[in-house]
Amino acid sequence: MESHIEIQNKDALQKSFKEMISTLPKGNCWGCFEDLCQYQGFWFFSTFLQGALSAQQQFQVQPTDIILCSSPRTGTAWLKSLTFATITRTLYDDSTTPLLSKMPHDVVPFMEFDHAQFSTNRHLGIPLLATHLPYSLLPRSIIDSGCKLIYICRDPKDTFVSLYHFAARYSKSQNTQPIQLDEAFELFYEGVSPYGPYWDHVLGYWKASLEHPDKLMFLKYEELVEDTVLYLKKIAAYMGYPFSSEEQQQWVPENIVKMCSFENLSGLEVN
Repeated sequence: MESHIEIQNKDALQKSFKEMISTLPKGNCWGCFEDLCQYQGFWFFSTFLQGALSAQQQFQVQPTDIILCSSPRTGTAWLKSLTFATITRTLYDDSTTPLLSKMPHDVVPFMEFDHAQFSTNRHLGIPLLATHLPYSLLPRSIIDSGCKLIYICRDPKDTFVSLYHFAARYSKSQNTQPIQLDEAFELFYEGVSPYGPYWDHVLGYWKASLEHPDKLMFLKYEELVEDTVLYLKKIAAYMGYPFSSEEQQQWVPENIVKMCSFENLSGLEVN
């Protein structure tokens, strides 16, 4: 339990973050709940940036942690489902997995948003955590720890289309006017999008994967779609949870892919 002084220090830290964020350049919000603000070359919603700054200050990584990294709308939820099901395959079966009752973003929390949930997962032996942060803004503890990172990217035009529809759905849910397609395209092209510029986000992780291929696995969404079972086996081995010969004979990788398919997960009430 935190002491009164610790709580006061955290409150003071959050206040300083808010004050700093209020001075940053602002950009079009894509019709979402708050303006984007620019910090160290990237664009963030201020609430998410505050969480990112908190993570930089407070997050303590373990060498066994596995961080799933991505830009928004590039296959994050799918990657979370596949990795979670793979790591927990000895804890749960197809009828008991939390993926049946919780969203992928709940079972694999974002570092910027939910430290408490990740602490709970750690106690359960589930080392997965996710982030949308650019490589250059990851907490120093992650870079120094040697923990493993997995990054997934997607064709920019598909990423843009998915992001546009996501923003439009949000606007509709709030009974507000959605951003026009041509305006959204210009913003994305200019790099003004959540966690953008998109290509800088991808390039940062790509360069890091070349420098540290044993610590950063770089995935392409399109290749994962084309041969999901093959890449799931590669992901499992990289994470340190390889499928045994017996598991492969029993079609365990194929069953995980089927369970985590878009058709299956999207049909669940929770999603």
